[in-house]
Amino acid sequence: MQIHYGLDNFEAKRPVVTIGTFDGVHLGHREVIAELKRIARETNGESVVFTFFPHPRMVVTPDEDTIRLLTTQEEKCMLLEELKLDRLVIYPFTREFASLTYSEFVKNILVDQMHICKLVTGYDHKFGHDRQGDFHALQILGDQYGFEVEQLNPMLVENVAVSSTKIRQALESGDIKKVSHYLGYPYLLKGKVVEGRRLGREIGFPTANILPDDQHKLIPTDGVYAVLVEVGGTQYKGMLNVGTRPTVNTNVDHRSIEVHIFDFSEDIYQKDISVSFVERIRNEVKFGSLDQLKAQLALDKARTLSIFANLI
Repeated sequence: MQIHYGLDNFEAKRPVVTIGTFDGVHLGHREVIAELKRIARETNGESVVFTFFPHPRMVVTPDEDTIRLLTTQEEKCMLLEELKLDRLVIYPFTREFASLTYSEFVKNILVDQMHICKLVTGYDHKFGHDRQGDFHALQILGDQYGFEVEQLNPMLVENVAVSSTKIRQALESGDIKKVSHYLGYPYLLKGKVVEGRRLGREIGFPTANILPDDQHKLIPTDGVYAVLVEVGGTQYKGMLNVGTRPTVNTNVDHRSIEVHIFDFSEDIYQKDISVSFVERIRNEVKFGSLDQLKAQLALDKARTLSIFANLI
């Protein structure tokens, strides 16, 4: 997959294009991309995903501090690479770009710069200033400028249309199984290990405190989770606690993220770490003593190991 940061020097053979933020690259996105690739093969063209950076809401409503992302830009590129696209365009999203009408976007970007052959859209996709560019409007422009438009049906999982919004809601409620089901892969969190309070070490459960790579990465709801942890190219089992501790982390929600890695004793401060969420074990609880906490952590570890044993 060739990545283009903007459209300077962009050239593609009969480009078949789909447009969107693709946050999460979930099963619905994957169906769109599979159809995109099929159409590109049939038309002897190239499959192209057109997305944006930064996220449009960060530009359009910069004072609204509610944007939470399922995937960082790095993660999105990695997931799209796995789908074997021909090209990915990451277009700079600016206020000037946001002010384009859908017809200006189609003429100035898709037609004049990309020389689009066919546009593939999701079932409810709209774009352009005030989101006026719907399927019918695009068909009219396609006839005018000589490209085809194809609209896809929604991707359904258990009779529910998959969307990034529904995945965010599942993460915020702690329904990790639903999240994995809708994404088609385990939810991922990458970051750096930073200094913590070292309380876990005192009770025999040392933890690595994680500072996420992107402050806008959506952190699942508070609680304890069974997770898979990758450090230095090796994967380990572990259990992770998400809680509220303002002095520990600088992500926008001020969440503490601590993972206890099983059968692991290396010093990994300032090292990169990657966590895949498998299942939520319980709510976060405030204990009356360290002995009570230690006893609960032992139960949590046994539960986590049982979860992994049942996955085999």
